[in-house]
Amino acid sequence: MKYNRVILIIIDACGVGELPDAKQYGDQGSATIPHIAQTVGGLKMPTCQSIGLGNTVDIIGVSPVKNPIGGYGKMAEKSPGKDSTTGHWEIGGVVLKKPFPTFPDGFPQKIVKEFEAKAKVKTMGNIAASGTEIIKQLGERHLKTKEIILYTSADSVFQLAAHEDIYPREKLYEICRIARQILTGDYAVARVIARPFIGSPGNFTRTPGRRDFSLEPLSPTVLDLLTQNNYKVLSIGKIYDLFAGHGISHKIKTTDNTEVMDTIIKTVKEDQTHSLIFANCVDFDMLWGHRNDEISFAHGLEEFDRRLSNLLPVLRENDLLIITADHGCDPTIKTSTDHTREYVPLLVYSKKMSGNINLGIRSSFTDIACTLADIFEIKHTFTGNSFYRELLK
Repeated sequence: MKYNRVILIIIDACGVGELPDAKQYGDQGSATIPHIAQTVGGLKMPTCQSIGLGNTVDIIGVSPVKNPIGGYGKMAEKSPGKDSTTGHWEIGGVVLKKPFPTFPDGFPQKIVKEFEAKAKVKTMGNIAASGTEIIKQLGERHLKTKEIILYTSADSVFQLAAHEDIYPREKLYEICRIARQILTGDYAVARVIARPFIGSPGNFTRTPGRRDFSLEPLSPTVLDLLTQNNYKVLSIGKIYDLFAGHGISHKIKTTDNTEVMDTIIKTVKEDQTHSLIFANCVDFDMLWGHRNDEISFAHGLEEFDRRLSNLLPVLRENDLLIITADHGCDPTIKTSTDHTREYVPLLVYSKKMSGNINLGIRSSFTDIACTLADIFEIKHTFTGNSFYRELLK
């Protein structure tokens, strides 16, 4: 069984239950998808159900099926941390030895002053905060003083929010690049994030102009190996940013889950060149998880499932579809808006598979990198365990 193309979709923040070390992160009891299902009285996700989602974990409304059409399981994160960069890098084959630095009390003044001097700006805030809340609180002052809003979160991020009338997007991106150059060593946060917004006091709105400036992966990922071996990799959504462009042949920027799924379906139908289509559905994390909006999260899961039902029929005979996540972000935990340390689902489907393949509990996200390397017959040194042979049963 030879696959010529893999479609890898990350349903961002869609965890399925706490990891054994969740307590160390303050995330005991977290279970993003199961808790959302419980809150809304059950989820309707018949396509994911048919592949085997309900055979992996108890989810109200998504019962186990007798003969799933695909492979199913869940994966544990081996790297310390629970942020998007860590999760995606591990999916790509890189396991971190230590977590990225976080600054829950704000960044040291020496770093802030160096940034302000080199970027020729003044900042305000420098606290851990919700992005929507901090522009509500400081947006009016920003319009008056032109001070950029600097904030962080429980994740390893240096976020800069600015009104587009004060700092046009390209100017904000330029300022973020300066911050990225400064934040090294002990201050090497995973991402510097540009957060442009528009509107007036009482009605500020973040725009689709967000851009992430990530660290470069600490070692080559499976994306690098693919491109080095003349396989083309297409990124859809924020994948390009998370890997700092490494191992990406072409990129397509998107604004929301709908555009991501539209792009995947169109590409699967029309594209003849890319061996890996790597996409991220960000709304689960950005719009609903961090805002504790379990109702919209539930609707988003069901809409993803509906779009997935449109994708499966257009897959080619030699296509392999893999669906997973990078961490959790349980919106039902009202004491926090942060990511949660969870297992992530693993769903695998192709028209060739015999189905009902229990992939079990995988000990690392790197199992995906190993599987991709096996499919495309590339030598590697990743530490995970490929499940390619299990798909041949």
